[in-house]
Amino acid sequence: MNKHVMAASTLSSAIGLALAMQIVPVQAQTMKDMSGMPQVVKDNMARMEANKLEKCYGINAVSKNDCAEGAHSCAGQATQARDAKSFVLLPAGDCSKIQGGKLKPS
Repeated sequence: MNKHVMAASTLSSAIGLALAMQIVPVQAQTMKDMSGMPQVVKDNMARMEANKLEKCYGINAVSKNDCAEGAHSCAGQATQARDAKSFVLLPAGDCSKIQGGKLKPS
């Protein structure tokens, strides 16, 4: 019985790894192809990578956001404070210290 469990576990791990390897190139391609993005988005993403920043959703002031997920075009266009889809770039780890700050859009 123990051999069967080990074999099943190994097989499921191999399948999971194979599926993950197929997804990674698609995500990498999506992240690298920013040619159609506005310059402000390109600048923010470069700043995010260079300074080890993370997106913090739900803490912005009106018109004081770095970008958004599907709510509007991008920087400075938030029409409401604490918009759940707008984010501000913060140093990694700071978002969880702010009340209402979330690492993923709602």
